[in-house]
Amino acid sequence: MKPFYQFKNFCLVFLMGMLICSLADYSISYATEQGRIKGYPIASDVSTTRQRTINPSPIPSKAISLHEIAKYEQYGFGVWTYGKGIDDGKRTDIMPAGYTGASATRKAKLLNFFTISDIHITDKESPSQLIYLQQLNYPELLPAPHDRLGHNPWFWMTSVYSPVMLYTTHVLDAAVQTVNALHKKNPIDFGLSLGDTCNSTQYNELRWYIDVLDGKVITPSSGAHVGASAIDYQKPYKTAGLDKTIPWYQTLGNHDHFWIGSIPVNDELRKSYISDTVFATGDVLFNPRNINKPDYYMGVLDGSTPYGDIKHTGSVKDFTSPPKIVADPDRRSLLRTEWISEYFKTTSNPVGHGLNLVDPTQEKGFACYSFVPKANIPIKVIVLDDTQREDDGDTGIHGHSFLDQARWIWLKKELAAGDTAGQLMIIAAHVPIGVQPVGTSMEWWMDPKNAVTQKELIAELQGHPNLLMWIAGHRHLNTVKAFVSTDPTRPENGFWQVETSSLRDFPQQFRTFEIYLNSDNTISIVTTDVDPAVKDGTPAAKSRTYAVATQQIAKNNLSPVFKASDPNLDPTILDPTIRPMPTLSYNAELVKKLSPAMQDKLKNLRIQARK
Repeated sequence: MKPFYQFKNFCLVFLMGMLICSLADYSISYATEQGRIKGYPIASDVSTTRQRTINPSPIPSKAISLHEIAKYEQYGFGVWTYGKGIDDGKRTDIMPAGYTGASATRKAKLLNFFTISDIHITDKESPSQLIYLQQLNYPELLPAPHDRLGHNPWFWMTSVYSPVMLYTTHVLDAAVQTVNALHKKNPIDFGLSLGDTCNSTQYNELRWYIDVLDGKVITPSSGAHVGASAIDYQKPYKTAGLDKTIPWYQTLGNHDHFWIGSIPVNDELRKSYISDTVFATGDVLFNPRNINKPDYYMGVLDGSTPYGDIKHTGSVKDFTSPPKIVADPDRRSLLRTEWISEYFKTTSNPVGHGLNLVDPTQEKGFACYSFVPKANIPIKVIVLDDTQREDDGDTGIHGHSFLDQARWIWLKKELAAGDTAGQLMIIAAHVPIGVQPVGTSMEWWMDPKNAVTQKELIAELQGHPNLLMWIAGHRHLNTVKAFVSTDPTRPENGFWQVETSSLRDFPQQFRTFEIYLNSDNTISIVTTDVDPAVKDGTPAAKSRTYAVATQQIAKNNLSPVFKASDPNLDPTILDPTIRPMPTLSYNAELVKKLSPAMQDKLKNLRIQARK
């Protein structure tokens, strides 16, 4: 029997060896495959819009629909050229009358940071979208409802559909690489992301966003991952990651915790995210109560097609059975608390990205905090969540500014503490203030549950002479607004508001801010828009073409101000400090007067800087 046992043992050893070898081969094969996954480099010529701008060509005469991507090149959509750089010069709107600053020179640089906003990382294959509404409300298709300004209110809602949905992660990756390149030329102290990282609160959308900043390999597809081996926008790729020496901090946006940025996620909506059935609803953008009307299947994009063809859309009554897709648990909708916790699962700096600084005594989901970027510079950044609450009772679109009692008390304490500590202050929020007419979906929410009116908020802000500016995203615009002091004897009570446009919609830009102390004891904020330095032939370059085409086709009204002749507008919005943006970019040097106390404090700092 001994030979038998020897043979048996030999077989076992042989099989175990084969298994080990197979596993080793698998690991080597997997590692090799991962090693083969390449990234998409940016162009070597990195510049800002002070050097050159992107100018779309005149709108072609042929009218086509957004989803007819295959016809873009044929009819001349998406064509652009480089134009000259722009600079609106030195703005002194909030300075004393007669001040020009002509003789002032820059004595010390205090901070250099960047902002990105409204990235809208999108899972284009998610069953829980509103793609069909963009088609449904095309003016030539239906007598769609019009707003009081006479516009069709939703056909231009490219946030529910545009071809840029295919490449949202690629644009972010190109922007990150551009930040890294600028950092090598002019060191950047930190970055601020101003909200709407996700398009619709999904786990996989948020992970793609964080993983791009962390520099990981990502697979920007979901469900069956169709096309992942052949279609450029579906292929896995290696992201560059933000330079580890640049800390970045996060602000909460309405799209980060509301369904499509618009409606609180109830149990039924939550199920739709991970369903295998395409979502059906009514025109919720016109009336959110239509969420309970299963009128139209909203559709998904087909990742197996070069142009991400739209499928599974139309009237429910025209379908013999509900359209199906492959479900994916990674599409799940995140609660506020879950959204926050993901920022602690990161390899870039700092862990938590500011959300680790939230006061633990506040209720769960509180997303306000403050930080001092440089210990030797008396500037504090106050990151403020000014989005609506899920339980605020609003039955409309949840895109308004809002502060509940806890956030309002917190903000006032932070401002008072900054004054006491002798710190200049920057408020970073998602939603801007004082720039939208009453009646739109983005103005301050006038409701008893809002702890403060916009008028009261601005009055509070103008009581803090150390406030430099309020920075925001949300509107996808690059505007600058001056909040002039109401007391002519105290011009230091004025402050600036600077908006950063979206990385998704044209002009697809981020911003840089350089803050200087001047020789006349004023502060200069030099703010500059930056186009990601996309390289020809990359997905990010294709995204730029699509963004230009989208603007040419949808003709979005990107004017920062409305016509003064409109009787329905709030007269406080007709603000001459908000300048036109012919190229949709806006660069300027914003001058701020310091209080006598801050002049004394920074005078000493200036002496130290000289040494």
